[in-house]
Amino acid sequence: MPNSLLFGSHDNKAASVLKVVHKYGPCNQVHQVKPNSNPSDQDEYHIQILKQDEARVNSIHYHFNDSNRNYRIPDPLAQSDATVIPAQSGSVLGSGNYIVSVGLGSPQKQLSLAFDTGSSLTWTQCRPCSVSCYKQKDPIFDPSLSTSYSNISCNSAACSQLAASGVPSGCSASTCVYGQQYGDRSFTIGFFASEKLTLTSTDVFTGFVFGCGQNNQGLFRGIAGLLGLGRSKISLVEQTAQKYNRFFSYCLPSTSSSTGYLSLGNSDNRLSGNAVKFTPLTTLSQGASYYSLGLIGINIGGNQLPISASVFSTSGTIIDSGTVITRLPATAYTALRDAFREAMKRYPTAKSISSLLDTCYDFSGFKTITFPTIGFVFGNGVTVDVDATGIVVPQSASQFCLAFARNKDDRNVGIIGNVQQKRLRVVYDVAGGKVGFAPAGCE
Repeated sequence: MPNSLLFGSHDNKAASVLKVVHKYGPCNQVHQVKPNSNPSDQDEYHIQILKQDEARVNSIHYHFNDSNRNYRIPDPLAQSDATVIPAQSGSVLGSGNYIVSVGLGSPQKQLSLAFDTGSSLTWTQCRPCSVSCYKQKDPIFDPSLSTSYSNISCNSAACSQLAASGVPSGCSASTCVYGQQYGDRSFTIGFFASEKLTLTSTDVFTGFVFGCGQNNQGLFRGIAGLLGLGRSKISLVEQTAQKYNRFFSYCLPSTSSSTGYLSLGNSDNRLSGNAVKFTPLTTLSQGASYYSLGLIGINIGGNQLPISASVFSTSGTIIDSGTVITRLPATAYTALRDAFREAMKRYPTAKSISSLLDTCYDFSGFKTITFPTIGFVFGNGVTVDVDATGIVVPQSASQFCLAFARNKDDRNVGIIGNVQQKRLRVVYDVAGGKVGFAPAGCE
């Protein structure tokens, strides 16, 4: 396994860089499918990913449709039914598929967190445990073993920021508590707290607020929690704004055996210059914590499909590091699918193992496969081509499906998923109100 952190010179203009890896990569021993596993195991592996992805999308759509819902937080202790960081693919809880390693506490505990541009709250599984169980491999943070941990009070300004960030909150005695539920019914409930966060040896933040999960149920195996990069006051982006100026970028690796990065701050002038194509950030009324973009069209094979821009503006579009398969309005998806099928008609089709994907092919017997280029067209005239590795997803060793799907309702927000972001340098200049893209950022 590569070193957990990439270190370089650091000053106020430097970036902190973390390695990014896929959850199912060689560094992660949870839920891996062995190369010699039988076809039924491979099918179940891919089906599970798609089911979890559908659960996440349902959760996002629910947020947009019912952002003002009331949610009662149970007692967390009650029983219940450019710093650059290496990043891997990571979580099955519907909250991010790529993971980074950070340090929390004093002394610091190294934790693998799924990083997520669609969520603002950073949280980790917390529970008291003996020193013997508090080992490096355990994805658990024990606040009693840290000298810098403290709970946040209910009447504090930090506690009030939870609700303002779309995170349900409440009180247990005088302590601020949070509750977060995901589309697959996984949830975390716990104390809102303050702690020391270590990204690299020189990038250390005291008083970092996060969720210390006391009651966590669902698909959290193999990761400690989530690193929130959304647009709100409690996100990592905002809490580190003084050092990184609300600027971050990442590159998601093309395979589970490759390594990408998450970079906080901008030490590379190329990320601000002509090497990156920028498009303005927009804001959706019920999804202010998400990064929304002015998508107006789709290219295939270099030609823009005949889709009215109003098809995209009706629902809006967000970019999300945790959603796997890109979701489009039905009209846009149908146009893309039909054009893709026409371009791929020389290849034999295959039956999909999931109702989510309806355009699949069997490439056994072919030495080379040629895909038509696919690009996103934005309102300021910028077109961003998807990397060749981000056009299809595998459902077996030789069968692949178009990595786009239709929304059930055209009023539901569109989502640019992480498959289409593979190998691109995705640059978030939040202070500048824009997101940029550049090709071939990582392998």
